[in-house]
Amino acid sequence: MRGNDGQPDSEFFEYREDPDKPGWHTWNLKDDTRFNGAVMGPMWTRVEGDKCRLRMIPEHRHTNLQEIIHGAVTLALIDISLFAALRTLGRGDAGMAVTLELSTQFIGGGDPSRPLDAVVEMVRETGRLMFLRGQVVQDDETVAGFSGIVRKASRK
Repeated sequence: MRGNDGQPDSEFFEYREDPDKPGWHTWNLKDDTRFNGAVMGPMWTRVEGDKCRLRMIPEHRHTNLQEIIHGAVTLALIDISLFAALRTLGRGDAGMAVTLELSTQFIGGGDPSRPLDAVVEMVRETGRLMFLRGQVVQDDETVAGFSGIVRKASRK
């Protein structure tokens, strides 16, 4: 079975057009009791030229005692965005891929009253690896910069 983008559906992720958010696709685990759903909540993705944007809507539970988005939430969004990029920009099922390396530079605090987006671009793709970089942003403000390497799932 193939998704709206012509790629095979994932057995792990719900990736479909969201009728309530034109231009966006859902990016959620089918099992919402796992980390992504239980901790992060609903997420959406879309391709913008050669980049992938992953969005979450922060809630009070995502804040720290300073009333800004907790750094761990920002890191989780970054990590999840690598897999959304693998699915939307590369070739591969994100379900069984793994993060090999992740480097993050925090630049500012995230405002919990605005959507938090990770914008990712693929630097290079090989047979087994994807090299990615991006920024976490809120409107025109940068919250963090990052780069990462993902190893794609083994072919069976």
